[in-house]
Amino acid sequence: MTDLQTAAENSAVIDTLHRFAAGIDLKDSALLASAFTAAAVSDFRPAAAKAGFEYPVLEGRDSIVGALYAALGQLDTTHSVSNARVTLDGDNARLDALVEAQHVPQSDPSRHYLMKNRYDVELVREEGVWLIQRVTVDNVWRSGDPAVLAGT
Repeated sequence: MTDLQTAAENSAVIDTLHRFAAGIDLKDSALLASAFTAAAVSDFRPAAAKAGFEYPVLEGRDSIVGALYAALGQLDTTHSVSNARVTLDGDNARLDALVEAQHVPQSDPSRHYLMKNRYDVELVREEGVWLIQRVTVDNVWRSGDPAVLAGT
């Protein structure tokens, strides 16, 4: 692969995480779903544990999209992706990135919960499009009211 091809593939891999983040922030379920394989796995347990609550491993694109909308539907969110590093291996890729996620209740914008999370993402290329096969989210730091994530 040439340097230009590698850069284009890296960009396409990172765009998958951007689709994930924008899908949540824009409350666009089709955009969010476009980031995942049908059998994707989302593991938010490490981050949730540090925030003081339990969250199940989600399996399957429809389950992931449904659970995220149920959990975040009453919140305004902003997700910022940074420090992305990509490792390519044919039709498989690995992405390590930092994602800062701000959560603000629509009913009370004076409250917030801000998390800086490390995302470990395994991707696969299906029909020319990079998709998340597995994502594991761990928390680096957090501030604000963790009850915001619980909807209270």
